[in-house]
Amino acid sequence: MGKTEKRHWLLNLLIVVTIIVVALAFTAHYKNWVKTEKEELEILSGIYFVKIPYADMDSVTMVEKIPSMERINGFSVKEREKGVFKEDSLSTNKVYVYVDKLSQQKIRLVYKDSMKLFLNMPDSTETELMYQFLSNKINPPKE
Repeated sequence: MGKTEKRHWLLNLLIVVTIIVVALAFTAHYKNWVKTEKEELEILSGIYFVKIPYADMDSVTMVEKIPSMERINGFSVKEREKGVFKEDSLSTNKVYVYVDKLSQQKIRLVYKDSMKLFLNMPDSTETELMYQFLSNKINPPKE
């Protein structure tokens, strides 16, 4: 009788640990966690993390659709598209995609001359505010 109780305890522990890991993964991928520091932009989305110094940013635009690309790694679920992509099979440049809602506009950010990043938030107002913020960092308003 002692062996079956020990097995149940181990099975219960395994179930609890699995549920915690799944909950943490869901929370990490649930949305893009964007942090604007004094000198750089930090984006965290699940296992994907990127730091971009404002000085390295070349251009920022709003786009309706992301171009078709070849996925290196990442995932797509309903309206979410996240991961690392290549522009085509011949290109070596990576394109980082952190899109929470494919149906809304996305920010297209080019940095270090050729690196690209697509980003949006679930709320289009947040995306617009981030676009304005990044535009002001690249091209400060003249007084």
